[in-house]
Amino acid sequence: MNLVCGVDVGSVGTKTVVLSADSHVLASVYLPTGGDPLQAVRRVLAELTQGVTGHITGIAVTGSARELVGKTIGADIIKNEITCQSMAAAYFLPGVKTVIEIGGQDSKLIILQDGLVRDFAMNTVCAAGTGSFLEHQSRRLGLKISDFAARSLESRIPVKVTGRCTVFAESDMIHYQQTGASLDDIIYGLCLALVRNFLGDAGRARMIETPIIFQGGVARNAGMIRAFEEILASRLIVPPLPEFTGAIGAALLLQRELTHNNRHSSRYTTRQDFREDEGRG
Repeated sequence: MNLVCGVDVGSVGTKTVVLSADSHVLASVYLPTGGDPLQAVRRVLAELTQGVTGHITGIAVTGSARELVGKTIGADIIKNEITCQSMAAAYFLPGVKTVIEIGGQDSKLIILQDGLVRDFAMNTVCAAGTGSFLEHQSRRLGLKISDFAARSLESRIPVKVTGRCTVFAESDMIHYQQTGASLDDIIYGLCLALVRNFLGDAGRARMIETPIIFQGGVARNAGMIRAFEEILASRLIVPPLPEFTGAIGAALLLQRELTHNNRHSSRYTTRQDFREDEGRG
């Protein structure tokens, strides 16, 4: 069975998937990047191939460290994150017009028309609303991130949190805790603030049309989904494995290229190749 591999090397997490010839995800691995993208990629690829049999016909790389990693491991294609996220969105939701993608350290808004990127924007300076900030706040409150998200769904009268800056947002949350506000209302108030921040930054002067797909690891946060749907007054679609959409999009792009060019090219063809390369790293 001919397979393709997609790798998304982010500043926080490194994700990889293997797609079957009919574009189904056969396996996926997520590991922290830990400041060493090359080592992280070697580890995820080695782990990924332990449970996969078949001939890997190519490997595609995206993410913030894509150039370094792609050239080092001899990837078949190196693609930017906007292109890969858009490809995945169109695959999971044909006819999608708006892509919201929020990962560990950055966020993106992509406007599509007939499957093509018409416009896009990324968060500028502040990391408020990204996965790292949300995880930091959940740890500060002594909650698992899953419990943090669940508590937001219980909110009835959310407090007003300043979301333009991580420092101000945390300061507001501490103030409300000290004044006895419900933790549920504080958490959901934060979610609403972060969504307003995203829409006022990446979404400024842009028409957000339905259908809307929500991708990236933060798409697993039920509170953020609720906040987006409340403010936009629209339903958001969350695809399977939302944190892997960058890697999936990269693999889909490679599949398309291999099909169009009728070629087979990768220095990784078996599980042993990955393991030997890991040993050399």
